[in-house]
Amino acid sequence: MLIGELVKRSGLTKDAIRFYEKRGLINLNKKQRRENNYKEYPEYVLERLTLIKTIKGFGFTLAEIDTFFELWRAEDMKDTGCGEELSATLDSKVAQIDEQITKLMELRARLTSSIVKCKAGNCEFNQSVPSCVRE
Repeated sequence: MLIGELVKRSGLTKDAIRFYEKRGLINLNKKQRRENNYKEYPEYVLERLTLIKTIKGFGFTLAEIDTFFELWRAEDMKDTGCGEELSATLDSKVAQIDEQITKLMELRARLTSSIVKCKAGNCEFNQSVPSCVRE
């Protein structure tokens, strides 16, 4: 399939597909070109792009996705399930997300407290930001 069809079927932009190709997340060999030099993307590229979108949806960065694919190849989880290193990588991501949630909850609590103080006439911002002070 040409890149236009790949765009339609994957839901990604041409730029994203080309970027993933440059990053090495999807691979094409030079034989996969038409006579007019257009790239012919096989079905496995669509499957790979779908997997990349899924993994990104779990919050993984492109660097982490690259590591994920390396572990996946090394452990051959396609046939045997997740290996120890891949499971540890997933566990680590869950721990990162938990840490982000904790930080966001703390930030929310501080902001909520500031709102309550402001509504009560004791705005914290008046004390720390000179431009907020009423004259």
